[in-house]
Amino acid sequence: MEISGNRTLLSFINNDEKSSQKSPQLEIYEPDPQNSRPAKYYTASLTDPYSPPSPESPWACTPTNPSPPSTLLYQCIASLHRHDGNIFSIAVLHGSVFTGSESSHIRVWKQMDFAERGYLKTNSGDVRAILAYGNMLFTTHKDHKVRVWSVTNNSGDFRSRKLTMLPPQNSFRLFSRKKTLQHQDCISCLAYYHAEGLLYTGSWDKTVKTWRVSDQRCMDSFVAHNDAISAIVVNQEDGSVFTCSSDGSVKIWRRVYGENSHTLTMTLKFQLSPVNALAISSSLNSCYLYSASSDGLISFWKKEKISSRFNHGGFLQGHKYSVLCVVAMERLIFSGSEDTTVRIWRREEGSSFHECLAVLDGHRGPVRSLAACLENVVMGFLVFSASMDGTFKVWRVRIFPEEKNTSKYERVQRDPKLKLMEYETVKRSDLDTKFMECEIRAALEILSANVMFAHYHITIFGLV
Repeated sequence: MEISGNRTLLSFINNDEKSSQKSPQLEIYEPDPQNSRPAKYYTASLTDPYSPPSPESPWACTPTNPSPPSTLLYQCIASLHRHDGNIFSIAVLHGSVFTGSESSHIRVWKQMDFAERGYLKTNSGDVRAILAYGNMLFTTHKDHKVRVWSVTNNSGDFRSRKLTMLPPQNSFRLFSRKKTLQHQDCISCLAYYHAEGLLYTGSWDKTVKTWRVSDQRCMDSFVAHNDAISAIVVNQEDGSVFTCSSDGSVKIWRRVYGENSHTLTMTLKFQLSPVNALAISSSLNSCYLYSASSDGLISFWKKEKISSRFNHGGFLQGHKYSVLCVVAMERLIFSGSEDTTVRIWRREEGSSFHECLAVLDGHRGPVRSLAACLENVVMGFLVFSASMDGTFKVWRVRIFPEEKNTSKYERVQRDPKLKLMEYETVKRSDLDTKFMECEIRAALEILSANVMFAHYHITIFGLV
């Protein structure tokens, strides 16, 4: 099988150089989107070099390992290795995947065939966070500033243009002399409130800043935590802002009505471990907040409809070491950990019951960044994971229709003790039913005998 055109992450499978000397062979799966299992096998020489997708790229293709069979079908369909530096951030926008690293180049990949589409070049590296919305891309850099990009993808023609920086280069101080517009340390996280066009930035300097993107104005700046801020998310339903920190707390902020300032409404602190990541799953009927911490647990909090307070609902336990990243999509939760694995969790519809569907095992270092998006071709999800081992992997996850809703009866059937209790209850019920049938049968026989006796007695006396 020959692949022509642009070099893709899957093309290295078939571009092995033919040599006279025999070398060890490695079996590699090529995923078939029309089939639930890997359909074809190819061989790639272990001694062959894996060249980068482009001459200037520091990335090299690596073989993907076949994923084990499961009721939840998943497989690693692409893998890249970066020779120098770590990958800090991932974002998906308009069929393109953006990766940020220690380099000043933000790499762009095509989502369909994972071909490299180019890069966004900046004057400052260390891209710790990337956020995508609409046609805009927000990136944070080593100079403690945010770049705003315009990204378009018309008929496969990818174009990008830098719009502005936050704060702008010609900005002047809008606050007092003691306060400046720019963060004083690394900007670790970003969040965007769609309804009002507000960008929130969280930093290791313990502060949160609010930017109005339309005029590049800093609307508010406040100290949010006692330690470095790790993550920030916004509930698009009501504009609430959630922040977490190495101080082990999660805080909820709201804008003061008619003002630009923010006020603290609630502090969530259930354990002492540093909180590394946040994710929110919000719908018309429910709202859940997930916080990943260094003790290997993922806490989830459920919002009350009347009081709007968040109550602790429990933990998602499974990771062996610190959980570094978490992403929520609909009722699925994806988490990456220092134990080198990615776990997929599912929340039952209408309840707080969670179950671990699968463990994606393929990295050799801590998984520090995750992103996910819907894949309409196979009615599933694409999961993008970046590890401190320098690898970037793409996973295809599919859920069968019968796996989307798990009834309580199915959960009882999986528990032997509950199943035995149910069997004994049914057995007792059957015995009670049989006993009642015997009593009814005896009563009918007695009634029939009385009727016959009465008929005989009436006949003798000539009444009939």
